[in-house]
Amino acid sequence: MQITDKEDILVISSLFQDAVAKIGDMGFFPDQRRFALVANRFVWEDGVKKRFGPFTRVRAGMHFDDVQSVKTKNLRLDAPKSVVEILAMRFEPGEDGGGRVLIDLAGGGAIMLEVESLNGEMHDISDPWRTQNKPNHK
Repeated sequence: MQITDKEDILVISSLFQDAVAKIGDMGFFPDQRRFALVANRFVWEDGVKKRFGPFTRVRAGMHFDDVQSVKTKNLRLDAPKSVVEILAMRFEPGEDGGGRVLIDLAGGGAIMLEVESLNGEMHDISDPWRTQNKPNHK
C-alpha cells in the first residue's frame, strides 16, 4: 500500500494498531533519507468482529522516504531486542507538502519523522500465523 496523504496514514494506523516490533528492526538511513521498520501486526481486518480465536498475525514492513530527521521519546535505542507496541500513527502537515509523521508507542514512547513529503509504503511480507490472543485495551 502506498502512503501519500493523511488518509493513507489513518489506514496504516488502523492496520498497525497493536503491532509489535523490536527496536533493532527499525532504523533511519540518512543517506537514503528513509526510515524503515518491520513488525508483527495483528490482522485486524480478519479479527475485529471475532470474540474468540484463532486470530492471525503477519510480519509487515513499512518505510517512509524523504525523511529529513528522526527524533524519539522514551525509547532505549541501545537495547535492540527491546519490544515496543505501536498504538497509532498520524500526520501533522507543515508547509509545502512536508510535515511530521508521529508514531505513538505504548508506555509513552514515540517516534517523530520530519518529512519533506509524505511518501512511503507498507506491505505484508510473510504468511499469516495463528494466535489465540487478541489485543485488548480500554
